[in-house]
Amino acid sequence: MSDPERSAVDERRARRERRAREQLAHPARLIAVGFGLAVFTGTALLSLPFATESGERASFVDALFTGTSGVCVTGLAIVDTGAEWSTFGEVVIMLLMQVGGLGIMTMATVVALILSRRLGLRARLLVQAETRALRLQDVRLVLRGIVLYSLCVEAVVTAILTVRFATHYDMSWGRAAYDGLFHAISAFNSGGLSLYSDSMSRFVRDPIVSLTVSLAVLLGSLGYLVLFELRRNWRRPREWSVFTQLTLGVTAALVVLGTALLTIAEWNNPRTFGPLDVPDKLIAGFFAAVMPRSGGLNSVDTGAMNDESLLVQTALMFIGGGSASTAGGIKVTTFGLLAFVIWAEMRGEAKVVVGRRAIPEANQRQALSVALLGIGLVMTGTLVLLGLSDYPLDRVLFEATSAFGTVGLSTGITPELDRAAQLVLVALMFVGRIGPLTLASALALRERDRRYELPEERTIVG
Repeated sequence: MSDPERSAVDERRARRERRAREQLAHPARLIAVGFGLAVFTGTALLSLPFATESGERASFVDALFTGTSGVCVTGLAIVDTGAEWSTFGEVVIMLLMQVGGLGIMTMATVVALILSRRLGLRARLLVQAETRALRLQDVRLVLRGIVLYSLCVEAVVTAILTVRFATHYDMSWGRAAYDGLFHAISAFNSGGLSLYSDSMSRFVRDPIVSLTVSLAVLLGSLGYLVLFELRRNWRRPREWSVFTQLTLGVTAALVVLGTALLTIAEWNNPRTFGPLDVPDKLIAGFFAAVMPRSGGLNSVDTGAMNDESLLVQTALMFIGGGSASTAGGIKVTTFGLLAFVIWAEMRGEAKVVVGRRAIPEANQRQALSVALLGIGLVMTGTLVLLGLSDYPLDRVLFEATSAFGTVGLSTGITPELDRAAQLVLVALMFVGRIGPLTLASALALRERDRRYELPEERTIVG
């Protein structure tokens, strides 16, 4: 190879490396573009004539809304999934939920690992350094672990549901396997979509189906990083990272508190828990407390719940599940960290301590930013929806929070909204899916030390 040719090759290689560095410097941009392309692909496939049962092309808004709901693993729907879409359309939705769940988990996990390595991966990934950085081989191992973990959980859930459907609900084994696979993917990936018009209400008295689906949602909402750490150190809780402690502790607290509050609030409601036996009421309460963690499926009519229950579920939907998981919301780690910040302030402590670790101030500011962004988005979405519809505030707030938290629970008003309002929900689903992660990663990546200090001045607070 001549010198000019070698020089041209080196120049092209340098350009490629420069582009790679620029992309790695902005993971938020990659996440947004990736999910945008997935939504576009899903919308295009669902717009095909043979994607519907009638054989007629679905409207653009129906295809866009369903595609966004699938990719963003939200679960809101403006058409009956089982009745509107053909087998091809249902398979597309199933694949969109799988891609969306795996995509957000892998992207969020890799971003978390980048940040945990003091952002060293961005520059060192290209040269595969051996010290204090994640190597390409490590990334492949992590991604392989995520895929295997997801597929294994989905396989087990599919097997349990298939046997249950075939032996207790008069389904053929083929139909039972198909329904089991769809709902296993929907549950683990927090998809929230169901092939049944009543979601999972027909199984409210079936503890096997209810508990299996609930546990699948919980496993998906914890995330791979937590399960990976538990696998290594499950006998030594004191050695768990702050991330794992917050995820497990806040999750357990919210599930227990949510189960108690929802069960009490709906105990005598004749349209929800009232007709159920005591064991079924407890399981239904547990199911209703787990699903706001982005699960989105329901075993009773959400629209028939009391106002107290809707308020509890709205709060749970806003908090969401674990970071680097399939769940949405501001995340339980954000909520838990802010709770420790408040506790430290009330006690007059200078440092925020979780377990045996002090939390950096930058981390506290990031949590506050994510929470306030979430509040702003939900309030803005609610305000716009109120202007575009005649529904009361509590129902509109519930739908807006469900869209932002990528949950999928609905009081039943989403299909009745006009097209403009449904497009607002599409925007909330997309921003809610990528917003907290991209904001958190962008804030962390922009973190830098100031080379000088300004004089302090206190202001009045409260």
